[in-house]
Amino acid sequence: MTIGVALSLHHPIDTTVRLAREAHAAGLRSAWFGQTFSYDSPALAAIVGREVPGLHVGTAAIPVFGRHPLLVAAQAQTAQAATGGRYHLGLALGTKHLTETGFGIPHERPVARLREFLTALRPVLETGSVDFHGELLTAATPLPAAVPGAEPPVPILVAAMGPQALRVSGALADGILPLLAGPRALAEHIVPAVTAAAEAAGRPAPRIVALVPGVVTADVEAVRRTATDALSFYEQFPSYRRVIEQSGATRAADLAVVGDEETVAAEVRRYRDAGATEVVFTSTDLGGEADQRRTWKLLGELADG
Repeated sequence: MTIGVALSLHHPIDTTVRLAREAHAAGLRSAWFGQTFSYDSPALAAIVGREVPGLHVGTAAIPVFGRHPLLVAAQAQTAQAATGGRYHLGLALGTKHLTETGFGIPHERPVARLREFLTALRPVLETGSVDFHGELLTAATPLPAAVPGAEPPVPILVAAMGPQALRVSGALADGILPLLAGPRALAEHIVPAVTAAAEAAGRPAPRIVALVPGVVTADVEAVRRTATDALSFYEQFPSYRRVIEQSGATRAADLAVVGDEETVAAEVRRYRDAGATEVVFTSTDLGGEADQRRTWKLLGELADG
């Protein structure tokens, strides 16, 4: 994969499949789905990946709180088998507000939980079994947990941007899924930290899948105003405020890539130069259907270039 797109969870499944087909026809390599309290995103990804042959699909990202490694492994392996090896699993630390409000459990020691979750998850995905007894969770397989056809092992990515999460992800995951991390934050903070952690653990260079809100449009001011409202949600979380500041921005919307084809193409190149191995555009629907198609057309051309 080189360039992909995140698809909204606000559509019926048939509409989502149609949009995924259109994105793939435009030349995009992958479609990604968030995880909130509505769709089960691995299941949705499995449906889309099966309906759109050749398109890679991913979840970005499942919070580790309120989940168990064995159940997530079952979801991920099922999606991998259904798509013929084109599924990519994204995990996240989650947020205190959503975790405690939604699940009624304390959002405590998130990095420690992430470490144990990854330590337990990888053996299941690679061997179909695990016997892990940690401080925060236990994962053991009294019965085989491998899913026939779930090959190669599902790649694990983490929505990590802070120093501790990057160290854990570099050591135990296959890559990261930074959102609202501009080229400056990637080059100066995120890529060096996760790469050093991977090297120290003897792991391959990590994938850096940069999630970037962006739209190709002639009405830059209107789309920018819409982006300001749509992305302000992230500004309430310290982790996002920190990475927005590291990117040299004040608001989340400052990191939205909005403009004509030349402007957007130049920004994609900046992300690649900053160390992104893959770029996934999010929020491409902020300017309406016509601008979304225009955006996908450009991204498809860049993916082929």
